[in-house]
Amino acid sequence: MKKIVSILITLILTVSLVGFNGTKDGHASAQEQVSSARAYKQGIIQNTEYGNVKGYANNVENTLVWKGIPYAKPPVGKLRWKAPADPEPFKSTFDATKPGNTAIQPSGNTFIGSEDSLNLDIYRPNTDEKNLPVLVYVHGGNNQTGTSQEITGDAFVNDLHAIFISINYRLGPLGFNPLPALNTGNKLEDSGNYTLLDIAKSLDWVKENIKSFGGDSNNVTISGFSAGGRDVMAMLASPIFKGKFQKAIAFSGGMTIADKDDSVKVFAKTIAPLVVEDGVKASEAEAYQWLQKDSKDVREYLYSLSADRLSGLMGNAMIRMSAFPHLYNDGTVLPKGKFDTSNYNSVPVIMLSGTTEFSFFAMGDPYFAKSIQDGSLFTDQSKLAEFTFAKKYGSKLYKLFNTQESAYKMFPNYKAPIYTVEMPFGEGLTATTDMSLAGSFHGVFVPLLDSNNKTYLSMFKQSYNLAGAKELSRQFKEYLANFIHQGNPNGEGLAKWDRWTLQQPENFVLTADENKVSASMSQESISKEDVIKELDQDNSISADAKKKIISEVLNGRWFSAELDKYFGNKSLWVK
Repeated sequence: MKKIVSILITLILTVSLVGFNGTKDGHASAQEQVSSARAYKQGIIQNTEYGNVKGYANNVENTLVWKGIPYAKPPVGKLRWKAPADPEPFKSTFDATKPGNTAIQPSGNTFIGSEDSLNLDIYRPNTDEKNLPVLVYVHGGNNQTGTSQEITGDAFVNDLHAIFISINYRLGPLGFNPLPALNTGNKLEDSGNYTLLDIAKSLDWVKENIKSFGGDSNNVTISGFSAGGRDVMAMLASPIFKGKFQKAIAFSGGMTIADKDDSVKVFAKTIAPLVVEDGVKASEAEAYQWLQKDSKDVREYLYSLSADRLSGLMGNAMIRMSAFPHLYNDGTVLPKGKFDTSNYNSVPVIMLSGTTEFSFFAMGDPYFAKSIQDGSLFTDQSKLAEFTFAKKYGSKLYKLFNTQESAYKMFPNYKAPIYTVEMPFGEGLTATTDMSLAGSFHGVFVPLLDSNNKTYLSMFKQSYNLAGAKELSRQFKEYLANFIHQGNPNGEGLAKWDRWTLQQPENFVLTADENKVSASMSQESISKEDVIKELDQDNSISADAKKKIISEVLNGRWFSAELDKYFGNKSLWVK
């Protein structure tokens, strides 16, 4: 158990013109694109609008793989906080046999990655099949950390009978920055939502090039986990994503959009110490006011900061928007009214949640971190009860946030089917399982989809090797395959998965015990108000511990607005 906890802590704290058909500018004409450049020929070398790319064959999994393909020009130097531009044509065949750069991000006491990180990975079955559906994936990490290698497609593209694409994109203050001095007069850039512009650009690349890899550019499913899932939900409300995808899957997503004006204050407050350290201003108070100005001096200073100094700001926000505000309601990329919009990009959507999603975040909270590290959580019954309390109510609120809450918000103005699913796998297993502490954790679906995933399987190998888990994996992938092919998860031999409606606000519950799968519809009868009332009446821990957990552990999270109001928790936003 201590080994599992150690791994959990790490996870928590860290999660020329060649090939262009003779055109002078390196871009094939529309007619040429349709004729030869877009034709899939089985093999590791394929043509793109920017030249040939060479991948490799994974003979063990019978897949073809291309990694690190640029979908945009590196956003460095003068392009740092600009909309992504077309990549340069390759001077020779591009080597796509190794992972591309990840976005610069903190890692322990140092940094990894690069500002030159706008690239993507492609996985497909090693067959001659064409017009395969395309699943584009946005990794998690609170839009501050993470990599396209979070999920790799080798283990499942043959099961899904599809192409899988995973992208790298700008992170942290390089991916989101609302400060007025960065405004250029281009409304897309002035939004501060550079990450979303990157994702949109990657989808444009897919539209232009995926036929070369045997994909159907008119059957694209956008998907993402955690922050990537929240980005997907934001895309459903974003005018700039209209027509860029035909289906959507939000794994542990939910609706979060930050107020842009409030976000400016947080960024100014966070960067102010650097301004003083660099001798630009005498005090942090003066620097705070200066950074909120739309001035050339501020802009030049921001561009002069090294990427690692910027990336190290704001730490790991641990599902608190106030610590790292992103996804701004600028009125162009995202609506001023946030998700109160009548203009959704209505495509069939799946929203998935585990049922103990808060377990990792409770473990990583300062309130519990010491007892996790020294092992006292397992010997001190009162501390274990406190952890159980936090995990229970945080997870109940988190699950509603990931599924029901979004469905209720969207449904009146959403013109396509909504499917919600909860996955309690890990909660119904024996007490000795390696999932007993984390339960149906944040990311529970990952090993079911990607059986090569090392992060979670290093912790929970025992549980995912169970016969029930293997059958759960098979059925889960079958539901996903049906959805990305036809926009409906249902198929022969599978339990029926009904749409979510106001008349029947039901989640599909898909899980397994040690030996078999259980799948059925279940009406969600509990609301956030019900959860808060239950929490308020729960006296299973001391009054003092309860007060601290409510005000210090559960407060200010994505899902905590109603809880914070009910208990009068102090706002964590900069005033």
